[in-house]
Amino acid sequence: MLVLFASSPWQHSDAGTADALALSQVDFRTAVRPILSRACFECHGPDESARRADLRLDRADAGLERVIVPGDSSASLLYDRLVTVDPEDRMPPPDSRHRLDAEEVDAIRRWIDDGAVWADHWSFKPLQPTSPPTADDDRWARDPIDGFIRRGLETRGLSPAEATASKEMLLRRVTLDLTGLPPTLEAQADFLADPRADAYERVVDRLLDSQAYGERMAVDWLDLARYADTYGYQSDVDRSVWPYRDWVIEAFNQNLPYDDFAVWQLAGDLLPEPTRAQRLATAFNRLHRQTNEGGSVEEEFRVEYVADRVHTFGTTFLGLTTECARCHTHKFDPITHDEYYGLFAFFDDIDESGLYSHFTNATPTPTLRLETAETTRRIAALRTAIAAAEASLDAATADELAAFDAWFETRSGEGVESPVIPGLVGDFPLDAIVDGGLQNVVDPDLPGRVAGAPVVVEGAIDAGIRLDGENNLHFPGIAAFNRYDPFSIALWIRIERIADRAVVLHRSRAWTDAGSQGYQFLLEAGRPSWSLIHFWPGDAISIRGREPLPEGRWIQIGLASDGSSRADGLGLFVDGSPVEVDVIRDRLTKSITGGAPGAMTIGQRFRDRGFKDGSVDHLQVFDRVLTPIEWRSLHRGAAFEEMKDADRDDWLAYHRATRNPAREATRERLREHRRELAALLDRTPEIMVMAEFEPPREARVLDRGRYDRPLHVVEPGVPASLGGFPDELPRNRLGLARWLVDPANPLAARVAVNRLWMIAFGRGLVATPEDFGAQGEPPSHPELLDRLAIDFIESGWDVKAMLRRLVLTSTYRQSSRGSDAAKASDPENRWYARGPSGRLSAEMIRDQALAASGLLVSKVGGPSVHPYQPAGLWQEKSGRTYPQGSGEALHRRSMYTFWKRTSPPPSMMIFDSAKREVCVARRDSTSTPLQALVLLNDVQFMEAARVLAERVIIEHPEDADAPGRSTARIAAAFRRLTGRRPRPDEAMLLDELWAEERAAFDADPEAALLVASTGESPTHPGLDAAEVATMTIVCSTIMNTDASVTGR
Repeated sequence: MLVLFASSPWQHSDAGTADALALSQVDFRTAVRPILSRACFECHGPDESARRADLRLDRADAGLERVIVPGDSSASLLYDRLVTVDPEDRMPPPDSRHRLDAEEVDAIRRWIDDGAVWADHWSFKPLQPTSPPTADDDRWARDPIDGFIRRGLETRGLSPAEATASKEMLLRRVTLDLTGLPPTLEAQADFLADPRADAYERVVDRLLDSQAYGERMAVDWLDLARYADTYGYQSDVDRSVWPYRDWVIEAFNQNLPYDDFAVWQLAGDLLPEPTRAQRLATAFNRLHRQTNEGGSVEEEFRVEYVADRVHTFGTTFLGLTTECARCHTHKFDPITHDEYYGLFAFFDDIDESGLYSHFTNATPTPTLRLETAETTRRIAALRTAIAAAEASLDAATADELAAFDAWFETRSGEGVESPVIPGLVGDFPLDAIVDGGLQNVVDPDLPGRVAGAPVVVEGAIDAGIRLDGENNLHFPGIAAFNRYDPFSIALWIRIERIADRAVVLHRSRAWTDAGSQGYQFLLEAGRPSWSLIHFWPGDAISIRGREPLPEGRWIQIGLASDGSSRADGLGLFVDGSPVEVDVIRDRLTKSITGGAPGAMTIGQRFRDRGFKDGSVDHLQVFDRVLTPIEWRSLHRGAAFEEMKDADRDDWLAYHRATRNPAREATRERLREHRRELAALLDRTPEIMVMAEFEPPREARVLDRGRYDRPLHVVEPGVPASLGGFPDELPRNRLGLARWLVDPANPLAARVAVNRLWMIAFGRGLVATPEDFGAQGEPPSHPELLDRLAIDFIESGWDVKAMLRRLVLTSTYRQSSRGSDAAKASDPENRWYARGPSGRLSAEMIRDQALAASGLLVSKVGGPSVHPYQPAGLWQEKSGRTYPQGSGEALHRRSMYTFWKRTSPPPSMMIFDSAKREVCVARRDSTSTPLQALVLLNDVQFMEAARVLAERVIIEHPEDADAPGRSTARIAAAFRRLTGRRPRPDEAMLLDELWAEERAAFDADPEAALLVASTGESPTHPGLDAAEVATMTIVCSTIMNTDASVTGR
């Protein structure tokens, strides 16, 4: 015990175990702290800005001595305020949403009278190693886990169930829990016939080694990862992220240690020499919703994405609700406003946009290419060929230099024709607008056009054209360059006033609506910016001048790209001379021509800021990169022989670029290699992942969470209540991941084993897996939770070993029936006086029907599929028609169903599947009439019932039963769906149903034929339609029984 105040008898427990708190008849952790948290912490908790009376009730050292006299509730102001009848003094205030009932008030009174023993919140304390309880001659316990459970039962006057589950029910229970599928008849027969003492252990090992195990485990994890096949929000466009789902399946099947499983997903890209799998795992952080809605503010949504990562990290790995701290210090848990943004800073340093592209199919950056081995080999070969060609062009041979010397001497001789600038493909004087057209001197058949009403004004040469930011000049058929094409563009411009942003020239569909895909010349606060872009900002090359351009005079801008897709291959010239630039981005890997970019345009772009009040003159386009002497000649409008400042190197560069046939052949070969590489990369799919951006962003606290109200700078860090961030770890996501899985972390292992316990027992030792904080439920068996967490760490974070251990316990093997007394005193089975039972998940119900019928396709992984859905499912929200699949696509496991966030599969949602818009750690479990309607009417279930009916009819000939009965067939169907034989009363009811339905279908052959042909699966030839229809209704009815939809 710790005396906190010398003048006070206050008692404090550091141990946090049930034994340490036995001093008090009222358990502070389970009976008092939850009351204070719910009703008092909002005004007397961690949030300083909301705190009243300078009193904290979440800590023992922040004013409790002023309101509590341990041992005397009548002298304690806290209790007095709870029971006073004066509404001015009553706490919580009568007009608040918080109320304490008489039992809660009495619990606080008894706690104070018993000495007011305090315990810090259990989940923030280090793991407490506790020896398992032992009992003399305890034949029931198979594992130390059982000892903890028995002690909890005995403390409450309960005992374990007298019976263990039958072999049939135990097999079905463990098969569903570990694979999500029912046991086959063959598996049932083998297990029932196996007399060996370790027969059940053998079953468990077989299930853990099956491919279906990884699929079953992945379903729960995908809820946490908010996995979906679309972006969400308004447009809810498709996205291809299924390779991450397949990685999760494989990780579970390979039994990747949980610490690695966590580290890879949080920071696999930051591991030394990361593998493709480690980088792919980081897609976990990118599965949040994204928007492309017109008018959305890019930075606002980028901040939303980072916040989502923080919330997902908190829920998934820490079991904490962090959202509250985004706007202010958490009102219930010790997470300050600044500490929230310390976590935010870890997830903020990737080169991403807040909007995905509406007009192109570009994957939001950063991305990982999903190459096949052959693609990887071919990419390497092409890059080698490109490097060789570039090296050849960089080198100068003796023969080449000799040829240049001869030419150089003769070109300046009297009467020799002056050199010209080759490669001119578009020449637009821009000195007149004729019928909406702009003259092209090079090719009159490809004139420019105007949109809006630009006006002719005095120009740099003759006349020019003035723009207003909304109108434009565009040039169809000209300058449709790819990223592998060398090209140059010259344009005279006049800036009247400097704006934050102005689009001068581009070839692209739109700004953020297309991820800026294309090429663009902008003015950013007057500084010239030249870029080639696949998706801004992470797949682009971009340079920007260091100084603003002058206002009020004509300037000639020169733009060049050498086709290398590198920033050093871009050129930016002002008045014929290169300008000093900063490299803004230098990673261009894919096409710049997607999304129907249209014609090269001057002055305006869709949903962007145009060149308002700016003027332009004389546009020239070249299909090659100009040399320095050519840029100067263009600017001056002078013949080459007048270029007195040209030196020998200038002329050498010109000669090599224009007058060497061997070099031209090499350039064409280089361009062809680049074209082939670009096509190959464009065909290679990508997935969103994490990749650190250098330099890191400066993280700031955001006032009330607003993107546009940054406050002071914070560095990456974790809440002090969790021990703070170790100095020896890097302050990046890898450091965060290492901190998370350090054995000293009080939450990671607890949260993980609690989730595994949920898989086996249906509910966690902590019933609120999403909230291990003050507002969550305390653990039912805290010592057991900590013992399992420690064992989990010491096992090397072995997930399969932990699950194996759980399902081998006597606690798990109990009959789910239990005693009437146990059900009455513990209706939720918190203390495990009986085996687990509960309605199957949405996926299990559908997959069980498919498996029992034989329709289930066992293929693992691959793109998501489109099974049966109601007609018109997508049309209301997206205007699209649902693309129903065929063949095996109709009968894959439910986890492979295409998940559209705004229109998720209705049958799955009716059975409480997570919507996957945000991280979900626990699904609801409801029982509604709609569920029965789905099972009895949905084509997926009716088809499964029909095929199952055909199956049992074929397997059990008609003469197996007495006339007018179908007992053997009914029993076979019942066993496939429930794992056991029907009881006599069940068999009798189903036999009666069969007889009634057979009579009805004999009287209505058309109805029989309709039912007997349900679904797209081929019907079995030669079977009587009335008999198939009758058995279909019987099978459908069995699917709708408690025995089928409940795991027991």
